[in-house]
Amino acid sequence: MPVSAPGPMASAAGPSDGGLTLLVIEDDPAGSLSMPDMADMTVVAGKPVRIRTARNLTEAERLLTHDVQCILLDLALPVAGETAGGGPDAPRDELDTLRRVLRLAPRHAVLALTSENDAERAAEAVRVGAQDYLFRDELDGRVLSRAIRYAVERKRADLAQHQLTESRLRAQENARLERGLLPHPLLAGSDLRFAARYRPGRSRALLGGDFYDTVRTPDGTVHAMIGDVCGHGPDEAALGAELRIAWRALTLAGLHGGELLGVLQEVLEHERADEEIFATLCTLDIAPDGRSAALYLAGHPAPLLTRPGEPPCLLPQDGGGPALGLLPRAHWPRLDVGLGDAWSLLMYTDGLIEGRVGGPEGGARRLGQEGMIEMIARQVKEGLSGEELLDAAVTEVRALNGEELTDDLAVLLLDR
Repeated sequence: MPVSAPGPMASAAGPSDGGLTLLVIEDDPAGSLSMPDMADMTVVAGKPVRIRTARNLTEAERLLTHDVQCILLDLALPVAGETAGGGPDAPRDELDTLRRVLRLAPRHAVLALTSENDAERAAEAVRVGAQDYLFRDELDGRVLSRAIRYAVERKRADLAQHQLTESRLRAQENARLERGLLPHPLLAGSDLRFAARYRPGRSRALLGGDFYDTVRTPDGTVHAMIGDVCGHGPDEAALGAELRIAWRALTLAGLHGGELLGVLQEVLEHERADEEIFATLCTLDIAPDGRSAALYLAGHPAPLLTRPGEPPCLLPQDGGGPALGLLPRAHWPRLDVGLGDAWSLLMYTDGLIEGRVGGPEGGARRLGQEGMIEMIARQVKEGLSGEELLDAAVTEVRALNGEELTDDLAVLLLDR
């Protein structure tokens, strides 16, 4: 089968019959491969083969269009500027031409062509990156057909494995990054017990748009916060992490209450990707003696207070302010609440209360705050507290929903 450069239309698109295209790079003056009859080289795996030839790498680059699946490279091919006696333009090593082809065509299968008495260099070519090697003296249509098919499939497998490895590495890196963005409470010196559970709504993510944190300042006040950025994508997760970090820094710097919320709103307005993005927030400043707290609500549901011998109840919800990012120059009133000697405070995002009741067929009916109060009251009556209480609450909410929750969920529990 004669081999020649393609016509004007060959480089514009792949063969219309779905066949394969082989680019041969060799400097045979006759313009054809020095091999026996190529008549049986008309198909590979039932597909017709187009063969193009290039005498050097400059021509090869011009002929290397998207429809080429495989390259057959003569390892004896001199690079541009090389003379028979060598010289300043000679290759740095005997596989320099192959290395240049691999850089030129990183996604193409490459077959190395050499003489039978050069087996060592042929094996080295495979180690460098070629998919296989062929001996010129033993080459025929059947051998070349099999080699092309093998090289193309091996290259596809190599590329797929490379993409899978890159995907895994990115996932591991993202997981480490997201883990580092999750909070570690700073409660040294406090007699309060802390527990939290976090479940992002995005599949395979560790971080969602919900965020929380707890720190104790030098005056003995324990500051707790929980919030929720609207939306469920990576941008919302990043904004939630920014707001949490900003809240911790501002709290440790001495800001609190409405002044702190005002600065957080400025942070959100500067960092959000869209002007429609907002965030709800609930903050509690618990007095050093643990018997009272100042509550600030920015469009967020109020915490649930549980005390021994009393049914759980919500802290005051009326009189709070708007979510961050909704109104310029907003005001967030302080709500003073009494806690008593022994208590438990549950702070949560709407992922805990907006799951369906009765599974996917339960219609639009949600658990809601009333359903949450009944659930927590029953679980507390069963003797659950701390970590066990949070695990039971999250497990039951998922079970009631009948499937995995699609919203981010964060729950924080402080006990005294």
